[in-house]
Amino acid sequence: MSADKDLISVQQARDLVEGAHRAQAEVACFDQAKIDRICEAMAKAALRESPRVAALAVEETGYGIPEDKQVKNQFSAEIVWNYFKNLRTVGVVSETKDVVEIASPRGVVAGIVPSTNPTSTAIFKILIAIKSRNAIVLSPHPSAARCINETAKVMREAGVKEGLPADAIGCMTTATIEGTEALMKHKMTAVILATGGIGLVRAAYSSGKPAFGVGPGNVPVFIERSAEVPKAVQDILTGKCFDNGTICASEQAIVVDAPIEMAVREQFKLQGAHFLNQSEADQLAKIVATPQRSLNPAIVGRSVEVITRMAGITAPPGTRCLMTDVGGVGRDFPLSMEKLSPILAFYVEDGLERGAARCNEVLHYGGMGHTAGIHTRSREAAIRYGAEMPASRITVNTPTTHGAIGFSTALPPSMTLGCGSWGGNVTSDNVSPLHLMDIKRVAFETRPVASKRPAATAQPATMSRTPIATSAPAMVQSSAAPKVSRQEIAAIVDRFLANRQPEAAPLPTPPPQRTDQEPSAPGNGGSARPPASAASSNGHAAAEFVSEDDVKRAIQKGEKIYVGPKTIITPSARDIGDPAEVFAKAGF
Repeated sequence: MSADKDLISVQQARDLVEGAHRAQAEVACFDQAKIDRICEAMAKAALRESPRVAALAVEETGYGIPEDKQVKNQFSAEIVWNYFKNLRTVGVVSETKDVVEIASPRGVVAGIVPSTNPTSTAIFKILIAIKSRNAIVLSPHPSAARCINETAKVMREAGVKEGLPADAIGCMTTATIEGTEALMKHKMTAVILATGGIGLVRAAYSSGKPAFGVGPGNVPVFIERSAEVPKAVQDILTGKCFDNGTICASEQAIVVDAPIEMAVREQFKLQGAHFLNQSEADQLAKIVATPQRSLNPAIVGRSVEVITRMAGITAPPGTRCLMTDVGGVGRDFPLSMEKLSPILAFYVEDGLERGAARCNEVLHYGGMGHTAGIHTRSREAAIRYGAEMPASRITVNTPTTHGAIGFSTALPPSMTLGCGSWGGNVTSDNVSPLHLMDIKRVAFETRPVASKRPAATAQPATMSRTPIATSAPAMVQSSAAPKVSRQEIAAIVDRFLANRQPEAAPLPTPPPQRTDQEPSAPGNGGSARPPASAASSNGHAAAEFVSEDDVKRAIQKGEKIYVGPKTIITPSARDIGDPAEVFAKAGF
């Protein structure tokens, strides 16, 4: 049965990508106004349905809190969209005197969606993909397939009403590892947006396609001695408890500056946190970590009540968060890992230097490149701390959950947070529509490049009137003259002919008399003397030389220019005459 499911998933991935590829070719031709109309309609539909799909996500996965998931949906549908709605993603997006930037979509986006933030991530990825004129195929986490598909359906229907091809938004209903790999490796997949476990992110990077993968976030927060302690604790609990800690930017470890330890402990207790004793902490550690020292998915996004019941410990009614003093960081200290639940590790260090070192250690244990936080009244301390952190985002005096995603800070709002080279990611940015476009740059010369051989200059118009048949080759072949291109020769010849005057010369022997009226030779403006030519047996003279002006006059009069094997035709005359079918062969 599993093999059949894999086959179905693989085939579904192929079908969805091929449909998305065809749809994207149409979307790529939309103007900015149409793209924005489609995205506006999808954002409004997602916002309208956010309570329903939030409840569906909790019901299906068991993770988090419906009201908080609704807030995350609103964040993606409203705050993200409002931030990027005026971003130009079609045609010229930036222009200076020297460089013009032109946006180009990437193609089909493979969007991998996690179970912790399923509907909000789906909303986000669909919006930024369509905004940048791509199509998208979602691969949902199997435990959240229903709510993710419902979210995609809501947005697809709204987009179709505004002219979006239905296949521009696809979502797998049968998602397996094999199907997801087929999606990522498909020849028509252009780029991957991967949010999920470290294994999946590594698979995305090894697929051979450009990928924006995001790693785990074992987020440390330092409470520096100058901090406003009540607010710092309030912010930490707000971030940690939001949706039961399922956002990867949520606080995981608190490092307190030694002089304010007791004040911080007291504030945590006053604001609803409960400190466990060593025995209780050991029992908790057994259900947080698996025997392989990885996170137990059964505790992810669960409430304090559920977790304490699983661990066989008790906590006072109304406890918001479980706090544990932890003696170190690493495999021997399971509670030092990313926990994605309302559980916090607690450390005490003396001074900014030692506090930053402990936070650095926490990041190295599963959170490299993601996020760190600090609470301080000193801007200098915040910058010093940030300089020490191997993290892409350092939030100051705000919940890391909300600050990292751009909800409570000026960072670009995003549900996909790059971890940079520290986390093995291609970017340290908050991912946005900008990452799903290729930018072409038209660059004009600003600094002339020196050359040992100067550019050839045109000869003066007052040239000798020596017949061109002998003078032009002499000019080109002279060893003393600089080499010139074929186009420059043509230009010189054309200028010479334009300035030539009729010369006294014997008329060529007239052809045998004809009973019909022979038209004047083309290319001479209707004068009695045609261009020097050889008489042909059919009465049409083959011109010896044809210039651009000759061709223009022939086109204007609707006449033909008769040419033979020895006729010299300038390149510019050929370029104009061939498409206009001006040239005709003179018979011999």
